[in-house]
Amino acid sequence: MILQALYSLYQRLEKDPEYRIPPIGYSQQKIAFTVVLTPQGDLHGLAAMPDNILDRIKVVPGGDKPTGKVTASSVHEKVCFLRNDLAFLLGATIKEKNGPMVPAIMEHEAFKKYHLSLEGKISDPAYQALCVFLRGWNPDDVLKHPEWAVFSDGQGVFQILGETEYLHDKLTIRGWWDENRPTDKPVAGQCLVTGAENQPISRLHEPKIKGVKAAQSSGAPIVSFDKDSDAYSSYGRDGAQGFNAPVSEEAVFKYANALNALLSGPMSRRHRFQLGDATTVFWTETPSKAEDFLAAFFQQGGFDEKTDAQDSVLLDTLGIFLNALRKGREAYGDLADDPDHTRFFILGLTGQAKGRIGVRFFHRDSLANLLDNLRKHYRDMELVRWTGYGKENRWPAPEFPELWRMLDETCPRRNGKADRDQIPPTLEGPLLRSVMTGQRYPDGLFEAIMRRIHADRQPNYVRCCIIKGYLTRNLGKEIDMSLNPSRTEPAYWTGCLFAALHKTQYDALGEVNASIRDRFYGAASATPQAVFPRLLRMYQHHLPKMEKGRIGREILVREIMARLQNFPAHLNLAEQGLFALGYYHQMKDLWTAKEDKNNQQEEAQ
Repeated sequence: MILQALYSLYQRLEKDPEYRIPPIGYSQQKIAFTVVLTPQGDLHGLAAMPDNILDRIKVVPGGDKPTGKVTASSVHEKVCFLRNDLAFLLGATIKEKNGPMVPAIMEHEAFKKYHLSLEGKISDPAYQALCVFLRGWNPDDVLKHPEWAVFSDGQGVFQILGETEYLHDKLTIRGWWDENRPTDKPVAGQCLVTGAENQPISRLHEPKIKGVKAAQSSGAPIVSFDKDSDAYSSYGRDGAQGFNAPVSEEAVFKYANALNALLSGPMSRRHRFQLGDATTVFWTETPSKAEDFLAAFFQQGGFDEKTDAQDSVLLDTLGIFLNALRKGREAYGDLADDPDHTRFFILGLTGQAKGRIGVRFFHRDSLANLLDNLRKHYRDMELVRWTGYGKENRWPAPEFPELWRMLDETCPRRNGKADRDQIPPTLEGPLLRSVMTGQRYPDGLFEAIMRRIHADRQPNYVRCCIIKGYLTRNLGKEIDMSLNPSRTEPAYWTGCLFAALHKTQYDALGEVNASIRDRFYGAASATPQAVFPRLLRMYQHHLPKMEKGRIGREILVREIMARLQNFPAHLNLAEQGLFALGYYHQMKDLWTAKEDKNNQQEEAQ
């Protein structure tokens, strides 16, 4: 299912030049420099590629450059057609970090031998100039140019002085490569992805997938067999690797390049975001604005009003998306021509699968259903916004909290930032699935949020949004956006009372090193009966020190106490969630200035 979706995506991406997706027999590579030759075959010099990483990505003949140590027996396997690193192109390398360049005769001779063997087969003046250069070049000469050491870690290509295209892009040379590129002698069979029969079956699924967090930087396969396991040699396929799950070479090439285009290609910013340790990609069956807004919305730092203020297209697209979340189906048509029949795909990957790319989750649906479920998600979590008070007036209170922001609230802080390595790895997939499908939120999310509130005593806006969503969707409770005097749950009013006592301390003493929330929140929310008598005695000391609002505060506390009658001895986890919401609602109400309340009433009318 996943491979079929990616295979189909390739058909779409190859038609769009912005993705620079390679045809069969080619690959995308980051090129660091150009070896510039004169038409007569002399070396003119080396030229660096532009600093922009997207301008360095080129479509070149062949696949990924083989990695590993170069030996006399393997050096010929590492020769690439019309590209390679400095050791192969000019015969010099750096063996120690920050060390001097040293000759690499073996590598250069292998590169030279291969290309000179094709001299009579490729009829192109530029290729003939390359052959002249290879026959006359002395690798010792590169040692005279220590400044070229900066190119020792990258790949280079060839170009003729005065021409704009590279040698590998010339029509004559490309035509020869398309007809004569080296291939293995594959086993034929039926492809599991396309269903086509008598197809060359790929032994290894390459090119490897790049751009997944925690995966090998050189890339890793998404489909592979463990050589030491029974799966490697099952069904009589001893030593046959990928033949156990036959996928044609064409299908492997297309699905792998489509996935790499989403993960690390020049347009990857439109298709990927990081959710915990899951590298997530998404796409639609046909081009749509959805790919723009989802990248900006889900990716942390994917959209910044300060840095992207000049990007009017992105601003407009994000505005259209947020408008669709607010208005519903009447605005979906602004995002796609036919949202009910525009298919949407999302795939979560992890690099922590012992050398292979692991699949965390995969979901597909129509774009309209996705938007419906997103709207339902934000309706379930919708809460009056408040950014905290005093020195805490830094809590984010976005209208639509992003998934990464929700996950950040499940982990401790380190130097003021979320320690994302501590996010429970079992949350990303279930959370995303619940949002995309409208199903129950994972219980672990609610439990993790409650643990964090108990640990740092901060029932902030995003955390309370999550609590409201869980209680609404999972437990079927009706939770209000803001303070509701008609509620009857003791847990809710206990939280409101705690907020009133906390605010009284603040009004009386201002900022203190350890407020009653810092000292008593955990115990008050779990065992109110044991804690609140002491808090009420402290309240009696704080109340006289209030400079203004004392009478109103006394009335508020008496009203809340009248609703409570008795303090609960214990509150279970769900009731502790109601306690947090009561605290949040009451604090928001207490901190809202009178004129702001009047403005809200006028707007409501």
